[in-house]
Amino acid sequence: MVRAGEKDSGGMNVYILATVNELASRGVTVDVFTRSHDPADPQVIELAHGARVIHLDAGPVRPEKNAAFDLLPEFTDRIVEFVNDEGGEYDVIVSHYWLSGLVGEKLSARWKLPHVTSFHTLAEVKRRARPGEIEIPERAAGERQIARNADRVIAWSAHERDLLSELYGADRDHVLIIPPGVDIKMFRPHDTLSSRRSLGLPETGKILMYVGRVERMKGIEILIQAVAGMEEEDDVTLLIVGGADSDPERQRLEQVVSRLGIADRVRFLPSVKQDELPEYYSAADVCVFPSYYESFGLAALEAMACGTPVVASRVGGLPSILREGETGYLIPIRCPAAFIQRIEILITNDHLRTLMGRAARERALELGWGVAVDRLMSVFCGLAEERVLKTLKSSSISAAD
Repeated sequence: MVRAGEKDSGGMNVYILATVNELASRGVTVDVFTRSHDPADPQVIELAHGARVIHLDAGPVRPEKNAAFDLLPEFTDRIVEFVNDEGGEYDVIVSHYWLSGLVGEKLSARWKLPHVTSFHTLAEVKRRARPGEIEIPERAAGERQIARNADRVIAWSAHERDLLSELYGADRDHVLIIPPGVDIKMFRPHDTLSSRRSLGLPETGKILMYVGRVERMKGIEILIQAVAGMEEEDDVTLLIVGGADSDPERQRLEQVVSRLGIADRVRFLPSVKQDELPEYYSAADVCVFPSYYESFGLAALEAMACGTPVVASRVGGLPSILREGETGYLIPIRCPAAFIQRIEILITNDHLRTLMGRAARERALELGWGVAVDRLMSVFCGLAEERVLKTLKSSSISAAD
């Protein structure tokens, strides 16, 4: 089960798992190839009927994050060997993130299959959003190559499509805007008091919550500083859900909390399984996402599906989810004072918070996984049909010759 907020995993993992399960429920056969990351895992795990995760050995089990690039040729060879041994065939190659995109390019050329890719985050955008972000030089060049060569690029918002075109030279006609979805059956409102009791949280007072990876790009320090500067601080608890005790960024944030003297009002919680998250979202009065950049913001959408209003940075794809003043607030500048103002409006006005929570749930109902996968299926089927027609046309020309 995917956990929100684990190191180097987050929205992308949730997206892939949900998409694969939805495709499988429609009778589509899906194989997900990934490097082995735990010797105890079997090579093949069946997610659902017709959907598998296939672990392949390629390099050390736990390499340094930036060392994965050097393992791509070996990983590509392992995929080819596995498919050849099984005698399997595919209609479309789908990749996620730039490393997988480079593998997808190689396989697309080898097997003469269409390649559809999604980036989820972009190196150049991260660098501009927060100067000081360090990426290996091969990443930006790789992203540019993939964006220009892929048959289709799936963007999560118009903002991301524009960036792909302007910064990477992608053909706008090949960049399709298909936002992710949310499991509206799993993510639904629970009773707030019952949720707090079951989680052992304070039954009175206001609870603010952040859910996701604990890294500097997420802007969590801004939220911590906001809590420290709130007038009603004695009645507010901040929960930071994600990461692990050993994460350097979490340790740094704990020092910030201690230095600001608010250790009694901030609680760090470990990553949580997806099916447990609705209880957490429902226990909160407001969910806050002060990110420097978000390609979409799945956690914000999950919170909204649970009827919890959201305060978030006006960055990336978040404006495509939130409706300003209706389902929450978008903050145009990343400073604590701006977040304090909007958070205090919500936590001091129960009626407004209730209305926004209802509107948030209604907005989330428009973005279920079924809608997203309908559009993805249309893309996949269209490319597969184009390939068949090209093959038939090529065969006809050869016969005429």
